[in-house]
Amino acid sequence: MTEINLLDIVALTVDLPQRRLSVGEIGTVVAIHPTDGFEVEFVAQDGYTYALVSLSREQLLPLKQKPAHLSASLVAASFT
Repeated sequence: MTEINLLDIVALTVDLPQRRLSVGEIGTVVAIHPTDGFEVEFVAQDGYTYALVSLSREQLLPLKQKPAHLSASLVAASFT
């Protein structure tokens, strides 16, 4: 199981119709609760926070970015 840390980017793994959130929406962990819960902020492209929700580990999928130097070499390799 991948660890989730403060300020990690996560994806929602369940629909939360009462909060108008759907599977796959992307948010940022802004607080970690001592009982293995997370406060996740969902922000629109214009910077508006449209949801701030307490979620369990099972409701989240941590997303990890590849280091920039790896991404650049992959893009360059695909054009050769």
